Amino acid sequence: MSWQEFTALFVFCTAMSFSPGPNTTLATALAANHGLRRALPFCLAVPVGWTLLMLACGLGLGALITGVPALRFAVKAAGIAYMLWLAFKLIGVRFQLNPSTGSGRTDLATRVHVSFSQGVLLQFVNIKAWLLALTLAAGWVAVGNNTATRLAIVCITMMGFAFTSNFTYALVGSALKGWLAKGQRLAWFNRAMACVLVATAGWMVTV
Repeated sequence: MSWQEFTALFVFCTAMSFSPGPNTTLATALAANHGLRRALPFCLAVPVGWTLLMLACGLGLGALITGVPALRFAVKAAGIAYMLWLAFKLIGVRFQLNPSTGSGRTDLATRVHVSFSQGVLLQFVNIKAWLLALTLAAGWVAVGNNTATRLAIVCITMMGFAFTSNFTYALVGSALKGWLAKGQRLAWFNRAMACVLVATAGWMVTV
């Protein structure tokens, strides 16, 4: 891969990785609710899941999904359903008033949780991740003779971007945690994050 191709890859990955999406939204919400330590497994799960997706696309799964309308619909439907489920979990956060002290707290039991394995599997129903993987496979992997080398470069590059972008959003969420703990701010923040996920689901319907 020439330095011109790698520069284009670097710029493209920067724009795609740091633009808001399901992963960055969840990373922010998890850190804001539970702290940076609890969000770290998800930040690690994203590059793992995305790399597995990229390898699958490089081996022909992407062509199979795009070539069979029923499979494409199934992936899209699963992604939309999961986005809406996560949004429902976020909106379900309840604010409770302590009658003895008059102070409020957010009910931890209803906060959204995303495990490492769920974070990995999320990439396979994330339309943004699919579009990114398919674009990279077509534009940077399948354009030369050294396919295996190109695929390795793309995977390593995107692993770094996938972790860095989500960890950066998680840092933002963690920094807001103390401020959001006052009053009903966290509940409204979670509702705003839920709206982003619903909007993402709406966008997924159109692609």
